Amino acid sequence: MLIDYHTHHVRCGHASGELEEYVKRGIEIGLTQLGLSDHMPLLHVDPQTYWPEMAMPMEELPRYVEECLHLKEKYKDQIDIRVGLEGDYIEGYETEIEAIIKAYPWDYVIGSVHFLGEWDISDFRQLAGWEGKDIYEVYIQYYEAVKKAVRTGLYDYIGHIDMIKRFGYVPDRDTWELEKAALDTVKECGVAIELNASGLRHPCKEMFPSRRMLEYCHKVGIPVTLGSDAHQPERLAQYLEEARSLLKMIGFNEIATFHARNRHLVTF
Repeated sequence: MLIDYHTHHVRCGHASGELEEYVKRGIEIGLTQLGLSDHMPLLHVDPQTYWPEMAMPMEELPRYVEECLHLKEKYKDQIDIRVGLEGDYIEGYETEIEAIIKAYPWDYVIGSVHFLGEWDISDFRQLAGWEGKDIYEVYIQYYEAVKKAVRTGLYDYIGHIDMIKRFGYVPDRDTWELEKAALDTVKECGVAIELNASGLRHPCKEMFPSRRMLEYCHKVGIPVTLGSDAHQPERLAQYLEEARSLLKMIGFNEIATFHARNRHLVTF
């Protein structure tokens, strides 16, 4: 069972490759399931005045879903395509997010925190946002947003749950209590997380989440799925062999898959 549930495409503005290129690449490398999961359109900022190339325009959303469903049918005998969305959590915009989620036949919706207010902490162009801030306080704010995202009930799993570490900004004190509280919320709400391998190509040089967070997930029974967070077709499934090896080393023998918003655990 080879899966990759986290992928991005040319529509989002900061990735390359058409959806069909990802499908063909998935077939080429032998994926069992391929999840298409582009970013939800921006809701809380004006796309015309905000940083460019952040997410697909709202008018592209129905075209994205239509193309995903077309490719799912076209290639059904060669690869199992799952239609997803990375539904960025924006505090105060839960109603708008819910409307988007309910409007389309998703197989799964990823809940990811990229924004703290109008600051996208995942954008290398916005690193100046860290200047003058207490790093630990930013971590507190981030994990509070993660917990709020989980509690909405809008998401099937949480993406790159410790992504706050992406650019190597690490507090001078341990962050385990913040991480554990976020994972405890995930457990309480019956949500899954992903092991997002893309951290290995970012300054943090570590997958999302860390091994200690994964070990806690295994201990308390939080399901885990897999994603490369590929932004180019050639990066599809990048580092997922290492991710699977890490999960097996920790003791996982099942991964979470999703169909029509229902979770299924499968042996890998």
